Amino acid sequence: MASIIIFKSLPAPSLSSCCSCSSTNSRLQMGSLVFPHLPPQLKPSYKTICKAQITTAFAVSRRKAMVELLSGYIATQIITHDHALAEQSVNFREYIDFFDGYSLRYPQNWIQVKGAGADIFFRDPFVLDENLSVDISSPSSSNYKSVEDLGPPEQAGKNVMRQYLTEFMSTRLGVRRESNILSTSSKVADDGKLYYQIEVNIKSYANNNELAVMPEERLVRLEWDRRYLAVLGVENNRLYELRLQVPENVFQEEENELRRVMDSFRVNKITA
Repeated sequence: MASIIIFKSLPAPSLSSCCSCSSTNSRLQMGSLVFPHLPPQLKPSYKTICKAQITTAFAVSRRKAMVELLSGYIATQIITHDHALAEQSVNFREYIDFFDGYSLRYPQNWIQVKGAGADIFFRDPFVLDENLSVDISSPSSSNYKSVEDLGPPEQAGKNVMRQYLTEFMSTRLGVRRESNILSTSSKVADDGKLYYQIEVNIKSYANNNELAVMPEERLVRLEWDRRYLAVLGVENNRLYELRLQVPENVFQEEENELRRVMDSFRVNKITA
């Protein structure tokens, strides 16, 4: 008696069932095992399916990569442009003292501090150790004709450094100060007057336990490290000193602004 066998059509595998082309050979072998009864033309072609899937995925990745690359380039240009604008957008205000006879420019975000012991005092509101001040010699005890009365710039630099060390003298035990003259120079400004410019670095060290008996228990630490920029000028028989103070770790970032302040300092004739 003859047997009748009915073959039921099986659906072809979907795209999601194909993981990667690396498994193509194994899946073709599985197709031969799962569908041994089907002729070759009816067996599903995994190779074609995997190739189509990878081509589509690669096309999407390229588009995403191009979009991300373009977005990153635009963002970089915007950030660089904004940073450049930020550097150029530092504005200065002019301070003119008609009574004492001097003028200067300072960053507009700096604030004036009263009672600081100088003729004028401005400081950065965020970096408190960054500031400027102007000191003027007493008219009754000085009779300067020119800044050259102080000697050459090198000698004036030594006097300025000695004055700073005297001001920073401390009665605390274990405190040590190191100072170094970085540069001294002279220049004739656009007002025809001669000015000295002096740069000094001063470091302050202190023991963490100054009362300790054993030396190894008195560890030395750096308290502060500052740069001082001074501009000296003479007018009205008086010596004028612009002093800028800034922490060394901030100096490189603020150097351009500080030098603009230095270059703006002028001493003016007082008219009755």
